[in-house]
Amino acid sequence: MATMAENVIVVGSKTRPPMLEKGMYDSWKTQIILYNRGKENGKMLKDLIDNSPYQFKPEITVKDTNGVTEIRRPQRLEDLARQDKLCYDSDIKAINTLLLGLPVGIYTLINHYQTTKKYGITFTFEPGELIYLYHLSFTKLINDMKMILMTMSPMQINMKFVNHLQPKWSRFVTAAKQAKDLHNVNFHQLYAFLKHNERDAKEV
Repeated sequence: MATMAENVIVVGSKTRPPMLEKGMYDSWKTQIILYNRGKENGKMLKDLIDNSPYQFKPEITVKDTNGVTEIRRPQRLEDLARQDKLCYDSDIKAINTLLLGLPVGIYTLINHYQTTKKYGITFTFEPGELIYLYHLSFTKLINDMKMILMTMSPMQINMKFVNHLQPKWSRFVTAAKQAKDLHNVNFHQLYAFLKHNERDAKEV
């Protein structure tokens, strides 16, 4: 029989959203939607999770401190109209709802997500590393990205995969790019192609 704590983990409570359990992402996603629906501005919370966080405008025109000269500067929180401010506040609540439902291990990934998003994925193929191990590490990275809802196009993922290989792989990467349509294949298929040429790459 499930304990009270286990029941809270599965269905959430009025004060805490449902917790994400390994292998149960689709179920958790549905529960999060239902949890938000019962909250104030529930529709807005769902829209923000489904789409994207509120984006400040990179540049707006405002009066200077004397109220005379017009200047251009990035939009700030105090510039937001009532509805936009509500969207921004709902965005914070939506993010907090998701974070509260994540286990510590996944939250740790979220914690450095902003750096990853800003500077791009940092990933390297160590000298002497077998391409099998490189592929395994890259697969884990992509799975981690999916867990934190970070998305990239197949083309972007494929380019990340091939661009971080050691120089000795360059001619095989070129051959892969010529043989494969990087828009319509996945990095597992690129790995299979390169793995086939690993012996030749070792001799370079």
